[in-house]
Amino acid sequence: MSWFDNGWGLSLVVFLPALGAMVLFGIPKAQETAHKWTALLFTGVSMVMSIIIAATFEYGSAEQFQFGTKLSWIPAIGSNYTVGVDGISLPLLVLSTVITVLAIIYSWNNWEEPHNPKAFLALMMILATGMNGTFVALDLVLFFIFFELVLLPMYFMIGIWGDKSERTLPVFNKVVENRLYASLKFFLFTLFGSAFMLLGFLGLYFRSGEVGAGANTFDIPTLIDLGSNNAFGSGTFAFLVFGAMFLGFAVKVPMWPLHTWLPDAHTAAPTVGSVLLAAVMLKLGSYAFIRISIPILPDMAKQWAPAIGILAVIGIIYGSLACLAQTDIKRLIAFSSVGHMGFVMLGIATMTDIGINAAIIGMVAHGIITGLLFFLAGSMSHRYHTREIARLGGNQKLMPWMGGVLAFTAMASLGLPGLAGFWGEFMALLASYSPLGGLDLTLFRTLMVLGAIGTVLTAGYMLWLLQRVNLGEPKSEWEGREFHDIDVFEWLAWAPLIVATVAIGVFPNIVFGATRDAVVNLVQNAFGG
Repeated sequence: MSWFDNGWGLSLVVFLPALGAMVLFGIPKAQETAHKWTALLFTGVSMVMSIIIAATFEYGSAEQFQFGTKLSWIPAIGSNYTVGVDGISLPLLVLSTVITVLAIIYSWNNWEEPHNPKAFLALMMILATGMNGTFVALDLVLFFIFFELVLLPMYFMIGIWGDKSERTLPVFNKVVENRLYASLKFFLFTLFGSAFMLLGFLGLYFRSGEVGAGANTFDIPTLIDLGSNNAFGSGTFAFLVFGAMFLGFAVKVPMWPLHTWLPDAHTAAPTVGSVLLAAVMLKLGSYAFIRISIPILPDMAKQWAPAIGILAVIGIIYGSLACLAQTDIKRLIAFSSVGHMGFVMLGIATMTDIGINAAIIGMVAHGIITGLLFFLAGSMSHRYHTREIARLGGNQKLMPWMGGVLAFTAMASLGLPGLAGFWGEFMALLASYSPLGGLDLTLFRTLMVLGAIGTVLTAGYMLWLLQRVNLGEPKSEWEGREFHDIDVFEWLAWAPLIVATVAIGVFPNIVFGATRDAVVNLVQNAFGG
């Protein structure tokens, strides 16, 4: 397995989907079956290799990053092709590869219009390379490229295969399709954040040579070593750099009040687009906080922690209340993501090992559970030809298996103990009771109480959703219509997510076994304890 150890295995995990996309372009458009099998082959091998990496990963090793490599890339600016994984990035890398394969299986016989599997699969595979690469990049330039690579495929997936219904723009008094509005809003919000993030990266680069790196560098491990010695200080420079990166990462999370692109993007996106966006892409921003912001600028992280915690809890409460006002099932699930990612950011804001572990398992659980919710919403929409909650009553009678899976997933989403969604919320609240020394204890305990109220609201809107969609008698408009229940491709795509939800809920060490030591080392190096 030496080729895994020297970084080639990790590089293949990242680039095999992009290579598969290139192969797709050489297959005639009419050969749809060949497109599907090619996409499944390349992403499947990438997934298997990520699982092999997880199986051979040396848990508890003193080595910070494993399976890595460092190759000269752009010598003129000191940027290298540097990749590696640690216990923080490993669960998210596996999540990304698995979700991509399940999305391809789900869409096997279930295509959005326009019917063009070749282009759709190619975009999905390029998106997979961007997501995988973000979790393994250890150079700021490389990280930025992968971080931004996901933007274009998702933009086209929403803009071409998205919702064709129309809306009126209030300012311009112009009627546009939802998909065009949502894709442009997604693009502009992300681009806005990325501009500030790039400025932050450049600030670190130019200052690194002055504070002990010897030469200006984009190397993340080197910058982390400088951060552990507080080389960048806590003055105006560090404040502005942290703030710039905060804007870039917070848009991707998304944190309130930078979240407004998310409900529109989810509502307009095709089913698979919503799944990939919720399950993986929303994790890029929160992962970046843990990988870059906290270890490189620990003093600033500590100063910004109260603001991050406050915004996180506002997101929890706001997202939950917004869910109660929704009439579209996809839009409700989208707003629920604002609340769930609020718990992730609350855990990060505590700056403790418990809180950051909570954030990582929360990211994994949200990816699994909310990804499954969007799969379900898409399948129901394809059968009912509507996403309006008021028209979907009696689903349990019309499609018993579909209703049962929806009930199970809703219970997992509201944080039922024994299922994966419980641990992230519970541990984020637990960490808020005892945040990092020096943080305002009263403030964080207040945030804990408000966050706990958020869990009650989460249960409220999920149970309300189940009551409106699953229970009662089917509406008269569905009389005489036959609804086919879950098909084989849906089962193949959903069963692994159902199993993972139970497995992580019962054995959270599946995730903590990887993250625990890496997070403890991060907190000790950044804050000395």
